[in-house]
Amino acid sequence: MTTYKLGKFTVHRVGFGAMQLPGPGVFGPPKDHGQAVAVLRRAVELGVDHIDTAQFYGPDVANQLIREALHPYADNLALVSKVGARRDDKGNWIPASQPDDLRADIELNLRELGVDQLAAVNLRIHNSDDPSAPADIDRGLFDRQLTAMIAARDEGLIGGIGLSSISLEHLQIALDRTEIVTVQNAYNLADKTSQPVLDACTEHGISFVPFFPLGSAFNAENPVLGNPAVKQAAVDLGKTPAQIALAWTLSVAPNVLLIPGTSSVAHLEENLAVADIELPADFAP
Repeated sequence: MTTYKLGKFTVHRVGFGAMQLPGPGVFGPPKDHGQAVAVLRRAVELGVDHIDTAQFYGPDVANQLIREALHPYADNLALVSKVGARRDDKGNWIPASQPDDLRADIELNLRELGVDQLAAVNLRIHNSDDPSAPADIDRGLFDRQLTAMIAARDEGLIGGIGLSSISLEHLQIALDRTEIVTVQNAYNLADKTSQPVLDACTEHGISFVPFFPLGSAFNAENPVLGNPAVKQAAVDLGKTPAQIALAWTLSVAPNVLLIPGTSSVAHLEENLAVADIELPADFAP
């Protein structure tokens, strides 16, 4: 299966994540503005029809680059953003979790990207201690957040509601109230903490978008790219360890959508090639 549904869209299973387009630490302008624009245009040329972004990437930088490079957008391009966090003037990540915050940031994403509707917006559940870990549940706040997201969808600002950094309980509560079209959680071959969430998404036909598929940027060591089976498969197949790890992630379930990000055209082309990699039947990382 080379495509999967994402709300009203059907997209290729390898898309593009805009998080690496801004400067270091996802803060400030890109090191090479022209290269960032070129990466986005090349991605679409190669068939990418799913781009993941956020106003707080930069802040503002990723959205502005996407608009500069690609507007007016192709009808089949699914633009997905996320809300629930902001950046301060020093680049720190801060929660913006109240319903009014969510609504304001949805509207800001729309203005920056120059669209009337986003394909989906992910409600990011904030966890300041470990950005890769699902946050604890605050039932009262979560209910109010869902109400704000449902209102934005029903008013046509977003095509579908997504969730990010959630527990299985979050997903179950949300599904009792409304349709969920996508989930973004940390997941890779060394960290399968979100496997129950992935399994539930598969069961309900919800796309699952793993972040940190190549390992967390917050860890000094990388158990994904350093995995012996990954390294050996890379040698055997003439691929990079990153390509092997991404191909494995894609193979886990048919509803997995990858959004590898890069600021390099060469790396972009490597990332998009993972859809054609066939791993050995006995591959066991």
